[in-house]
Amino acid sequence: MIKFDSVVKQYPDGTVAVNGLDLLAPSGQITVLVGPSGCGKTTSLRMINRMIEPTSGRIWLDDQDTGTVEPATLRRGMGYVIQHAGLFPHRTVVDNVATVPFLLGVDKKRARAQAIELMERVGLPASFAKRYPAQLSGGQQQRVGVARALAADPPVMLMDEPFSAVDPVVRAELQDEFLRLQSELGKTIVFVTHDIDEAVKLGDQVAVLRVGGTLAQLATPGQLLNDPVDDFVAGFVGRDRGYRSLGFEQAGDLPTHQEPTVKLGDDGARVQRAALAGWVLALDDERRPQGWVNAHAVPPGVSVGPTLLQRGGTLAPVGGSLRAALDATLSSPSGRGVLVDENGALLGTIRAGEVIERIESQLAARREASASAPAAPSAADPASTPAAPSAPASAPTSAAEGATA
Repeated sequence: MIKFDSVVKQYPDGTVAVNGLDLLAPSGQITVLVGPSGCGKTTSLRMINRMIEPTSGRIWLDDQDTGTVEPATLRRGMGYVIQHAGLFPHRTVVDNVATVPFLLGVDKKRARAQAIELMERVGLPASFAKRYPAQLSGGQQQRVGVARALAADPPVMLMDEPFSAVDPVVRAELQDEFLRLQSELGKTIVFVTHDIDEAVKLGDQVAVLRVGGTLAQLATPGQLLNDPVDDFVAGFVGRDRGYRSLGFEQAGDLPTHQEPTVKLGDDGARVQRAALAGWVLALDDERRPQGWVNAHAVPPGVSVGPTLLQRGGTLAPVGGSLRAALDATLSSPSGRGVLVDENGALLGTIRAGEVIERIESQLAARREASASAPAAPSAADPASTPAAPSAPASAPTSAAEGATA
């Protein structure tokens, strides 16, 4: 657990970067700091490991005041990942990953063996061990940075815009890999980003900071999107927050329709017979959707192959979100959204109208619950003093939503 207790950072020229910050980052969860430039999010992060010293207030790591811990000792117990990875260019990948174990006096052979295991855990092959950072792509370098931060198995990880310097496709891959790792490791993570989409995807809770270093709102991603506390938060979150909030609403048991299909290699005559409203879904031998085929573009005698597939439709995972289900229907060239199981095999198709009916039903239930809830106590009521924040429930992620068919 990391706790900011009335923390202030004021520089000698009078600039106040952080102003009276009270914030609790629960153990085993991801707390994301987000906000516009000048809001103090990176300053707040660096005060946790004392790279920057607070002017006043205290920061607690569990029950210990970090101001009483020698900075080097404090930092060795925290993983730290930054933009562009910050790797040592003259060291091999494996020695970059093993940096902290080397400093802690771990035998080099054992440290390198552990480093290779970590490389594989973050998606890097062992064959990369003797390469140098300049021989890696930007995404690969960021994976090395994450592996290095994990090398001493720290309970806490600090991450300062670690994925912002790579292209959108690689960024999405790194985010998904990061969520997978966190599901296995359960670290206490404070993550800084300027990207609200990244914040709601990765965070168990999101802290929105205002310029001047004050906390505007601390909430789960779903709460933040559904109920921004004021116009500043609403504007920062964005106008399409209603659609994005569907990513935190479970689709449940949607009506599923049987879908005519063909296999890769089937000929045009089979496509013509199977097509529904001009479209048919192509599967591989494991019944995994490969794309849609326009029946009018496949004459008899021509086999279905990759060049004839339209892959625009996203796949909705079973047990996924309403956003995934709706996007699958809206992005499909046939208008029929594809639902798949945990192995990626076809379960059936869904329709946009049915998903919208489910959305309207859930919204109505939420409005009814809100209308019947007891009124909030008056601010003047002593009993209305808020209790210490409890750890929010982890919001579901939508890593599977990026798959295509």
